[in-house]
Amino acid sequence: MNTFSIPKRRTLQALLSFTLLAAGVLPQAQAADAGAWAPSWTASPQPIWSSDFVLPLGLPATLRDQTVRQTVRTSVGGSRVRIVLSNEYGAQPLQLGAAHIAPAGGAGKALTFGGQPSVTVPASAVVMSDPVEMPVAPLSQLSVSLYFPQVTPLTTIHWDGLQPAQIAAGNAVNTNALKADAVVNSRLFLSAVLVDAAPGTRTVVAFGDSITDGAASTPGADQRWPDFLARRLAGQKVAVINAGISGGRVLKNHMGPNALARFDRDVLGQPGIASVVLLMGINDISWPGSTFGPGEPATQADALIAGYRQLIARAHARGVRIVGATLTPFEGALTMPGSPIANYHSPAKDAVRQRINAWIRSSGEFDAVVDFDAVVQDPQNPLRILPAYDSGDHLHLGDAGNKAVAESIDLKSLLSER
Repeated sequence: MNTFSIPKRRTLQALLSFTLLAAGVLPQAQAADAGAWAPSWTASPQPIWSSDFVLPLGLPATLRDQTVRQTVRTSVGGSRVRIVLSNEYGAQPLQLGAAHIAPAGGAGKALTFGGQPSVTVPASAVVMSDPVEMPVAPLSQLSVSLYFPQVTPLTTIHWDGLQPAQIAAGNAVNTNALKADAVVNSRLFLSAVLVDAAPGTRTVVAFGDSITDGAASTPGADQRWPDFLARRLAGQKVAVINAGISGGRVLKNHMGPNALARFDRDVLGQPGIASVVLLMGINDISWPGSTFGPGEPATQADALIAGYRQLIARAHARGVRIVGATLTPFEGALTMPGSPIANYHSPAKDAVRQRINAWIRSSGEFDAVVDFDAVVQDPQNPLRILPAYDSGDHLHLGDAGNKAVAESIDLKSLLSER
């Protein structure tokens, strides 16, 4: 039996709310108030890929008798905290020997699972830790340490973590100053941090690809556009979580499941979900015929629009507001010296992007529109990102560009408060 450090009645309410929410029975606002758990940070799980893919994983194949310490930046705060571990892409049970959470660089507390310090996560499953009393401030950093005593294949990751994960020998979860033997830039098995937030806290999900994931923003600095949006909403009882996956597409899998496949997991299943901002489609348009998908047929605008309509319908069926973001310019993308990627952009591909953007702006099918394309395009050449906003690869936004698009979002429209 799980030994939660909250009254039994409230525990049962929380579990019932989560079950009914997943089934689509309980209204979102009621679920948030009954459970009071809000996602303060997330990283969407991805499977690993084969070594012949153009982008190397850069990860060890396995862990054994090692501790992994991962730092996260919270969105909303609370009085208690818990984590979620994912073995979604594991073919065998995941053995966790110990877990610990602490303010970054400070003393923290051991995490338990049903009152036990260790846990076995079944293949394809997730587990949630017991709550621990720990005041968590909005926009603060937490360190989560996980000890893996047995041979543990790295199967469930979030590849583009943009935050170093330290790997050390032995069980070092309680060590303040970890002596790392290796550092990787990915999230390993850790998929969420939840806090016991104030009743009525709402969740906004940024649902996208590498532009949302923050690729090419400053590593370790929390400069993704959802990070800037979280800063704008700090103190307003709104959690902003990032469900971007680098390489993500609306219609097809590879560096992660397609948007239609992961929409329930990463968006609709989030506690207190109120709104989602959708910025995805550029990889659907650009991968075919490129190094990523040399044999793929071109993606037609109508097929991509049909995918958007499915996401809109599913959001509306759950009472969730969905905001469409226009696709940003990408002329010259990934053509830097030494780049392994060819044929990512073409005039024909950009024509599809332009048609998609015209539909997003004019169809009226989204609840609101944020025109990221207009915000970041170069007035002298609208097919390119403004140099001040360009990370340098002509596809991803730099820190200034991420800040600009986050600041362009009308918060009242995002949250339907007009």
